[in-house]
Order: sequence, then structure tokens, then C-alpha cells
Amino acid sequence: MRRRHAATLAITPLLVIAALLAGGASASASAASASAASAPAASAMSARSSVSSSADTRKLVTVSGAFGKAPKVKIPAVPGSGPLYLKTVIKGTGAELTKAQSLIGDFAVYDWRGKTHKLIGSTYSTGLPTLFSGPLLPGLEKALIGQKLGSRVLAVLPPADAFGSGGDPGIGVGPTDTVVFVVDMLASVGNTAGPSGKWLSDGGGALPTVTAGAPGKGPKITIPKTAAPKTLRVRTLIKGCGAKVTKGEYIAVQYVGVNWRTKKTFDSTWSRRQPFGTAIGVGQVIKGWDKGLVGQTVGSRVLLVIPPADGYGPVGAPSAGIKGTDTIVFAVDILAAASSTR
Repeated sequence: MRRRHAATLAITPLLVIAALLAGGASASASAASASAASAPAASAMSARSSVSSSADTRKLVTVSGAFGKAPKVKIPAVPGSGPLYLKTVIKGTGAELTKAQSLIGDFAVYDWRGKTHKLIGSTYSTGLPTLFSGPLLPGLEKALIGQKLGSRVLAVLPPADAFGSGGDPGIGVGPTDTVVFVVDMLASVGNTAGPSGKWLSDGGGALPTVTAGAPGKGPKITIPKTAAPKTLRVRTLIKGCGAKVTKGEYIAVQYVGVNWRTKKTFDSTWSRRQPFGTAIGVGQVIKGWDKGLVGQTVGSRVLLVIPPADGYGPVGAPSAGIKGTDTIVFAVDILAAASSTR
């Protein structure tokens, strides 16, 4: 996740993780875009490292431990210096990650300032992975694109490849600090991927109709002229052949959200070409999502018609034009689900 999407989040989870991956500031996003064209080829990934010099202390960072377990990271008690340092600690055997995909992965990240360092974020401590999607920190993008799933990657980022000259005071990263990432690459999803199961229904009747849009553009939701249902309605439109989603799992999805009253789309991952990730069934999203998506199978498209009690309640979501009395409608494509391997 990179930012709060009014469509789904009643609680904003893991804000520090979002800032760590994306860099928070627009300057970081611009730098990430500029660096994308120069991301190294896969053939160089396993042996990548910066040119060494007597002042290059970043290459002295070491990582040990098993894939899927919290890594043991050793950072020298000297100031970080030298260029970007990247290393494939464990080489996976899965498919290579491309720029057209997002990554589900675990990570630990450290702030290295002067002769000291501290852990500032870890999915190993939360017990759930996260979604690397959208603009990433420049050095992190260089580290991950072209790597194979199942890999553990070390990325030691100087300021120019992390948060730039301003650092990120919100998470305690100074303007001259080195940022150290260790990432375990679990699974990937296409940024324009949709459902992959058996068609069952387009909805309709007293419920909205959901029709397929152009490839990569997402479905279209048509609201009927009838009054909105008073209770949560869930209908599986396409039945995926993957595993069932269980409470507490981390899922990656595409979605379109429409306001029943206005009949207008208020949010869509398809328009951003950026899937959304969240833990499900544990209160990190609105109740209608938690109730309606647990038990569905990966690859499915699910229609959710959500009354205020299972959505945003009497306050609504003014930033998205949702009143406290509005029923909201989602078509959600479940792309992947992952559990902690610890």
C-alpha cells in the first residue's frame, strides 16, 4: 500500500511501511520513475554489487538466516559510505519480477546513521507480508526488478537512492542516512491482472450488473433503478480455482467502487494500474470487505453491496463523496493471498 484509498480503508494500516517503500514525498516518486529505465538486467542480479573502494562501507553489511524468517542483519559501527549496494542473498527459482507486476513480500528495514543503526520497520514482527506496488524508492526498484520469486535480496541505499537530501523525518530517516532493506520475495501479481476463474453471473436483478471492460481497464458496474438493499449482499461473479482466503491472510486485489446514490465510480485500482493489498478479516478494511471476502477463492471476482453499517457508518467518507447514508458497491478481483511462513 502506498496511500490511503477512500474506497476500502476504514483503518490505515502500516503507514510506516507505506512510507518506507514509496518514499512518502513526491520527489521520491519522481526519482523512482526516472530510475525505472535504468533498472539492471536479470543476468546481473545474482552478482550485483557496487564498485568497491576504501571508503565503501555499505558493502560490509551482511545478512544471514532462512528465507521467510526474520533475517539477522549485521551493520558495521562506522558511517555508511559508497554507492548503492545490492546483493542476492538467497537466489529463488520462481518467475522473474517485471515492471508490469507488483510484489508480495516480507521485509525488514534499518536506518543507518553515523556509527549506529536501528530497525524502523518489519513485516516479520507483524506476521504478515505487504504489497510492493506503485512507485518504489529508486534503489529498491533497482534491487527487485528482474529478481526471481523465492529470493532474499539485500539493498543498501545511500540517500540518493532512498529519500533524497531531505530524508523522511516522519519515520526518523535523516538527510544523510543510509537505508538498509532485506526483502523476501513471496509472490507477484500483474498490475492489470483480473479474475482467472469460471464465470457464474453478472449480477443483475435487484443487484448491480457487472460487465467486463476492455482488457486492463477493469469491469463496469451498472446500478439498478431500484432502492439499495438494507443489508450486506455478496455474490461471487467469477469463481476462482485458487485456495480459499482465510481470516488474517494478506490479499492482493483489483477493485472498482461505485456509489449507489450517485451511480458514479469513486475509486478504482484499475485507473492507477496498481493493485491494492491488505490483511483481511481483521479490521484493516471496512466490515463489508472483511465479511464478504473471507472464504472466497483466489482468482474470483466478487460483488459486494455494502450498506452504511458495514461501510463508513454515519460519518461516511466525505473525501470520496460518500455520505453517511450511502450504500457503496464494489467489484473485487482477488489476485493472490499469502500467509505468514513463520
